[in-house]
Amino acid sequence: MDYRRIIPCLDVRAGRLVKGVRFEDLKEVGDPAEAAAAYSAAGADELILLDITATAEKRRATLDVLRRVAAVITVPLTAGGGVRSCKDIEDLLAAGADRVSIGTAAILNPTLVLEAAEEFGPECITVAIDARPSAKMPSGFEVMVHGGHKATGRDAVEWADQVEDLGAGCIVATRMDADGTLGGYDIGFTRAIADAVSAAVVASGGAGKLEHLYDAIVEGRADAVLVASIAHFKKFTIRQMKQYLAGHGVPVRLQRHAPPRYAAPSQQ
Repeated sequence: MDYRRIIPCLDVRAGRLVKGVRFEDLKEVGDPAEAAAAYSAAGADELILLDITATAEKRRATLDVLRRVAAVITVPLTAGGGVRSCKDIEDLLAAGADRVSIGTAAILNPTLVLEAAEEFGPECITVAIDARPSAKMPSGFEVMVHGGHKATGRDAVEWADQVEDLGAGCIVATRMDADGTLGGYDIGFTRAIADAVSAAVVASGGAGKLEHLYDAIVEGRADAVLVASIAHFKKFTIRQMKQYLAGHGVPVRLQRHAPPRYAAPSQQ
C-alpha cells in the first residue's frame, strides 16, 4: 500500500519553536522537543526540523536541538538549516536525523546534491524548493533562497527536475506567499512539480482546512503534506487529519506510534 503521509514541520529559531506567515512575523510556539514528542505519539508519519536562521547567520544548524528532538520521537526525522557541505550532512545524520534537507546550498552548489546522494544515498537527501509566482519563469514560479529573501532566476519546476537527476530522493515544494496563511496549498504549483519528477513530493505552504490536505494529495498529486500552523495552533489533531483523509479514500497509516519517552502535551 502506497500510504500518503502527514509531516509536521518544526521551524526553530534560537532553540525555540516558531511559526510565521509568508516567512515573516515569526511567533514563538513552544519547545521543539515537546512538540515533536507529542506529534510522534499522535501518529505523525515523519517530522521536519529546520533551523530557519542558520543560513542567514552563516552558521550550521544547532545540533543540540536536533539531539533533543531525536531522543523523544519514534518516527523518521528530516533536519535542515545551514547545510553547506557533506560534513554538515554527516553531522546532522550523526546527531539523529534520518534525512537532511538542503535549500540555498543546493542552488549555490548543485554538485553538493550529487555528492551527498552518492555518499549517503538518495533516500537521505531532501531538497527544499521555496518559490514565488513569477511571470518570467516558464512554470510561473521562481526559486527563492536565503530564507525567501533572494531571487535566483531559476524556474522552480525545472529546478525540481534537475535536483532529481542529481540524486535527491524527496522534494519539499513551498509556495512562499501561501505559507502560514491557512488559505490552502497551491495545487497548480504542487502538481507541476509532482508531474515533473518521480521523486517523492511534499506539498508545503498554506494548510488551514482538512480539505486542503485532500486537495494537495489528490489534485496536486503530492506524496505527503507538510503541516505547521494547522497543527501547532490546535486547529486539528494529527488523528483528525488522518481520519478525514481515510474517510475520503486516501490511504494513510491510522495506527498509533509508540509513546514518547517522557510526558508531552496530548494530541488526542
